[in-house]
Amino acid sequence: MNSIPDPERESFSSKFGILAATAGSAIGLGNIWRFPYVAGENGGGAFLFLYLGFVLALGIPVMLSEMLIGRNTLKSPVGAFVKLKKGRAWPLVGIMGVSGAFFILAFYAAVAGWTLEYLYQSVTNGFSGKSPDELGDMFNAFREGSWRPIIWFLVFMVMTSAIVISGVKKGIEKYTKILMPLLLAILVILSIRSLTLPGAGEGLRFLFEPDFSKITANTILQALGQAFFSLSIGMGTLITYGSYITKNNNLSSTVISVSLADTFIAILAGVAIFPAVFAFGIDPAAGEDLTFIALPSIFQQMVGGYFFSTLFFVLLAVAALTSTISMLEVVVTYFVEELKLKRKRATILASVLISTIGLFAAGSWGWFENMTLFGKNVFGLLNFTSVNLLLPLGGFFIVIFVGWFMGGKVVKDELSNEGSLKARFWLVFLFLVRFVAPIAIAVVFLNGIGIINF
Repeated sequence: MNSIPDPERESFSSKFGILAATAGSAIGLGNIWRFPYVAGENGGGAFLFLYLGFVLALGIPVMLSEMLIGRNTLKSPVGAFVKLKKGRAWPLVGIMGVSGAFFILAFYAAVAGWTLEYLYQSVTNGFSGKSPDELGDMFNAFREGSWRPIIWFLVFMVMTSAIVISGVKKGIEKYTKILMPLLLAILVILSIRSLTLPGAGEGLRFLFEPDFSKITANTILQALGQAFFSLSIGMGTLITYGSYITKNNNLSSTVISVSLADTFIAILAGVAIFPAVFAFGIDPAAGEDLTFIALPSIFQQMVGGYFFSTLFFVLLAVAALTSTISMLEVVVTYFVEELKLKRKRATILASVLISTIGLFAAGSWGWFENMTLFGKNVFGLLNFTSVNLLLPLGGFFIVIFVGWFMGGKVVKDELSNEGSLKARFWLVFLFLVRFVAPIAIAVVFLNGIGIINF
């Protein structure tokens, strides 16, 4: 049975607001920072082909499962499973989601802080005259030998908190409706400039012409993992945002639109980066260094590089901000609904707790480099625990719950808006979440923790 809306509970006010906020949750550094370097390391077009297939066949059904739970219950991830009353253990899945958002934000905001440092360096022309080796030394000196990573981390957390504290409509929806079009506009400008560079065609061929001989078991797992994690699956954001979507909206259409927007932005990021990488003879498999070392080197050699470098790091900061907003909102909603705190107090408490851990993550290469556990620094430990444990486990149990415990009638009613929409695909959806998605997520999880190794 669908929940009766709480008149005091906020919801998104427009279809564009829903799309902007939910797409903002999914679209982040994973699309613009991670996707290009992972694609570069895994053969370009072959990786993209697999990635698109996994988004369509698995990413969309799993994403829809989470939003379906949120809209059906109008609750936070923990409250949703409590309200559905399918067993005492199920609220633990919601707790995993909230914990995932908490820990991911602690280290994600540290990386977001790097974008502010590099935006500052772009504006002050700090890359000028530096060789690639010197740019590498500059990045290492920034992370290892200065206080700036911690300062920028705190600045980013304040920016995120200021938006979330204003509420769903006046904060999250209002600002994502501005930030998402800005992100798209900047990415289009950068893509056009990249395509005008001599030799840009080679970069496009690398991205769009699949060489299937380069597909390995690891490539398949990387593409599957990127599809899941790029869509913010398993961290409670989609359940939370789904709870803000009113009953008259077509949930399936919303999820498909968000998935397509997320994928389009990732591909557009590839179009902006790979032609420039090939035009200037940079190795596309440069890994994580691609963004913070290789690209500043490219911008130096490019006509108008100062302008485009500044635009690029504004883009990264905006993408990061739309995601950090959604992660903080998950924790804040939990505090508001389960601990009965006012939004302002909940936001401050959540931000302080996350920042306390995040300070150690931001200083993992500097002040706190000697703080290690299982051979990992704080940043690495938070990253591994969240991405390899909490997210896949959360996603796994969510699809198991929707497929086997929620009830086919409830699922059909939610997808069809109580019969007002035709949901002919709902049996296909149930098949995917009952059988295909759990197996795929289990493989990613077992590989991520090292039990199986491809």
